[in-house]
Amino acid sequence: MDTNNVKEIKKVDIDNVLDKFGVFKPYHMGQICLLFIAMYLNAVYSMNYVFATEQVSYSCKDNLDNNSHCKPSNSSHKCLEWVYNNPDSFVAYFELACQEWKRTLVGTLHSFGYMCGLLLIGPMSDRFGRKPIAVTIGVLGAIFGILKSLAPWYWFYIALEFIEGAFGDNVSPLYILGLESISSRKKVYLFMCGSMGHILGGAGLAAVAWLEPDWRWFLRAIYIPGLIFITYIYFLDESPRWLLTKGRKDEAISIIKNAAKKNNLEFDKESLENLSCDVDVKVSFPELLKQTFKSKKLMKRFMVCLIWWTTSTFVNYGLMINAVSLQGNKYINFMLVSLVDIPGCFIITYVLANFKRKYPLMLSFMGGAILSISQPFLPTNLPWLSITFYMAAKLMCYFYFYTTYMYTMELFPTYTRNSMHALCSSIGRLGSIIAPQTPLLRVYWPGLPSFVFGLAALVAGLSTFLMPDIGDDALPDTVRQAEALGKQKKATGLDNENGVEVNQI
Repeated sequence: MDTNNVKEIKKVDIDNVLDKFGVFKPYHMGQICLLFIAMYLNAVYSMNYVFATEQVSYSCKDNLDNNSHCKPSNSSHKCLEWVYNNPDSFVAYFELACQEWKRTLVGTLHSFGYMCGLLLIGPMSDRFGRKPIAVTIGVLGAIFGILKSLAPWYWFYIALEFIEGAFGDNVSPLYILGLESISSRKKVYLFMCGSMGHILGGAGLAAVAWLEPDWRWFLRAIYIPGLIFITYIYFLDESPRWLLTKGRKDEAISIIKNAAKKNNLEFDKESLENLSCDVDVKVSFPELLKQTFKSKKLMKRFMVCLIWWTTSTFVNYGLMINAVSLQGNKYINFMLVSLVDIPGCFIITYVLANFKRKYPLMLSFMGGAILSISQPFLPTNLPWLSITFYMAAKLMCYFYFYTTYMYTMELFPTYTRNSMHALCSSIGRLGSIIAPQTPLLRVYWPGLPSFVFGLAALVAGLSTFLMPDIGDDALPDTVRQAEALGKQKKATGLDNENGVEVNQI
């Protein structure tokens, strides 16, 4: 019994050691900058289709018989040649007049590709390491994006859009790496800094689209900077927590020593030598994943996380896509909808740093639900009120998307954390796949999209009752520790008098 307790005490030393590092000291500031760049480009890549394949007006060159609009395929008055308002547009180049479904298919395929890619990226990151996967995926994303700008055929472009979505986003492994490289009490601040990159990326995307209307040069302008990820080989360190779970303690200690040197910190040799992990490194990764799913508690959390993620992506992308349809300059509107998250970032960071996760998440879901459901019933002669509710609903969406991203990473053990997070994020992308189709609901009732967004947020808020309430708990390394989350003093396994219950999977 005593031996088990000693192991636990040694194991949690990793968090005690990391706690001595300041978030805004040289080492972690470097990590934050690398994460900021990745988050900025993630926002640009994930929504690039909003402007790359934007809707363009067109009319028939031969206007006889009032043949300016789309006719049924069996009509005898079909237009033979179309004139596009923007000849440099995606729609004009691929001649997509009267084929709106081909234009919207781009965004759907991107989200579907992203969903499929996460199913591979998460497990690969858990098995081979956060760093190599983050670097490889980041560079591939830039290459596939540049190739899109050279696509000569529509279906070739569609194929590249899917591949880029699947193998072009390295935020998931980078976020997990950052989370595991910092003390549990301070991770919310690293998360805040990274999220600022995503917010500014949305505004930057609109700015580039405004400055460069030609879709090919627009794509080159946003994807070429992604080649910077090749330099991450030299500037990015592997997660010391992941290395410990793989039995590579010497490498973990080396990274911590290097970080301490940059921050002018000193650790006694004994405290570093005591870093250990009780994970059985001889157990295969599929078996570790199986152990995670065999836990009834973790399986229930997984199902609730799917609800969170699906709702978050559905509402977030739905609101962003519809932003360009608001009255006024579409680029400025998109920037405003993105930048409204800046005050939200500081607010939710303060809340998560001083309170736990469960009730802030629940309240943000409920608040967003009320705002979205109420919007269709607002007076039509007060457009400013409708826009205010729209922005407020987007802010609530940011709150619960932000919290969902962090909360999910904290609920599962280290050796399957990225896999579980990626799986939740991947399946949850069904929301972003459906979101581009929500404008079609306006045919039945103009307020139906907002009403549906509100109902989805309401369901997600109610499901949060089923989750444990955690705050600055140490990140769990094993299934038994993950199951103990939310129970006072049991997360570390130190306060169980018998020592058996906590150490049993």
